[in-house]
Parts: sequence; C-alpha cells; structure tokens
Amino acid sequence: MSSKSVPPPLPEPLTVPVADSHTHLDMQQGTVEEALARAAAVGVTAVVQVGCDLKGSQWAADTAAAYDSVHAAVALHPNEAPRIVHGDPEGRSRQGAREAGGDAALDDALAEIDRLAGLDQVRAVGETGLDYYRTGPEGMAAQDRSFRAHIEIAKRHGKALVIHDREAHADVLRILAEEGAPERTVFHCYSGDADMARECAANGYFMSFAGNVTFKNAQPLRDALALAPAELVLVETDAPYLTPVPYRGRPNAPYLIPLTLRAMARVKGLDEETLAAAIAGNTARAFDY
Repeated sequence: MSSKSVPPPLPEPLTVPVADSHTHLDMQQGTVEEALARAAAVGVTAVVQVGCDLKGSQWAADTAAAYDSVHAAVALHPNEAPRIVHGDPEGRSRQGAREAGGDAALDDALAEIDRLAGLDQVRAVGETGLDYYRTGPEGMAAQDRSFRAHIEIAKRHGKALVIHDREAHADVLRILAEEGAPERTVFHCYSGDADMARECAANGYFMSFAGNVTFKNAQPLRDALALAPAELVLVETDAPYLTPVPYRGRPNAPYLIPLTLRAMARVKGLDEETLAAAIAGNTARAFDY
C-alpha cells in the first residue's frame, strides 16, 4: 500500500471539544461509525455532512437522521448546476433530471433541495456558490441562477447558507449583497485574502478554515485568519481533501481537526483551549444546533 493512501495517526486529543464544520463522510474510507468514533476520540464530537448533488444531499439528510452527532447540509454544488442544465449524461444518471436538461431540469433539482432543506436534521443549505476554476464562462449563468435559488431556499427555511467560492470572490459577495444574505452565512474553506476577511467580518459572515491554512504557500490565508474576529471563525476538514501538514497528500478525515485548530491558534496568538471554545460556540451558533 502506498504511503499516500495510509491514513495518518490520531493526533493528541483536544481538551475542549469542537465540531468539523464541513466534511464528506460518503467520500472517506471506512464506515460512518468508524469515522465518528475516531473523531470523538480526539475531541471532535460533531460534524456537518455536506451534500453536493441530489444523491449526496439525500445521503447527508439520512445520515444526520441516524446519528445525533451528524448535522446535514444539502445543495447542488456550483459545478453541478451547469451539468444539469447542459444535460450531461453523468449528471442525468445521478440526478434523475429531465433528459433534455435545461432550466426545467435545474428547477426539478432545486425543488428537491428545497424539500430536503425543510427537514429538521438539515441545518444548512450548501455547499452552493460560484466556482470559476472548474466551470468556464458557458456555465456561469447556471451557477448564478442556482446560487440565487439556494440563497432564497436558505432564507425561507431559516437555515444557514454554506458557500463554495473558488476564484469568484467579487461575484459571490456581489450576489449576496443583491439577494440579501441569510442571517447565518458560512464561507466554507475560506480562500480570500485579508481585505475580503474584513468585508466578511463587516457583514457578520462566518469564515471556516481548512487544512490548507497549514500549507507553506498559504500566507495570504494565514493573514486573513489573523484578521478574522474569533467569534466568526470555524474549522473544517473538507475531508477527504486538504489534509493538513505534515500529512498533506494523505486521506483527510474529521479526526485530523486538532492539527488544523492548533495551527490556527498559533496564527491568532491564542491558546488552543481559548480558540477551541470560541469555535465550538461559533459552530453551534452558525448551524443552530
């Protein structure tokens, strides 16, 4: 077995429990029970399981219903919306959308997200937003329409909004301003700079930092984290992606949250317990659990 495929060892447990604010248990090795047990063993006592399409969103809702420590977020990922509109064969088979694609197919998918968002165990609508890295100009209209619809769904159900923002900072902030952001808005895997962090803070948006804040070339992220108010900071894995140093490139999982949190505490000049207590309270407030 390649060393890259071997899960990292369990880190030293946190003394103040926290939650992983964004993870994908359905993409990780092992069972849900095993993942939750490893996480709990190091002081990660809750996770937000995030859906990216209809199948994943239904799985998130079902899993949250089955486990008290799991909270669900449901949405069409920004890259999913263009696939549905353009009638992509893979998108159709996974979504069960109308064969012709188009706006009608996206409307059908959004209606199902709306239904799921009404469930008690679903605490957020996301991850939604804009992604200009993987979707080119031909997909921007579908992403824009889907993002605006998700904002409306989140507000109508009183749920948090979880944002995926990749190389689209200005447009994401603009659309939030135009539509009116939900009371609780989370920038998942925060990727902006310090100036954007100031704008997020001014609007009361939560900023969730992942393992990439530990990467050598991530000084702009650390600058943003240093500036972000402690009462608006969350921590996440986005597992199985973005494994923190020194295990970058190996499988990520919620039990590795302590590594990222300790690195964040160093950046902010806080002791581990103080930051963990703030993050625990912030996450409960953001996702209303």
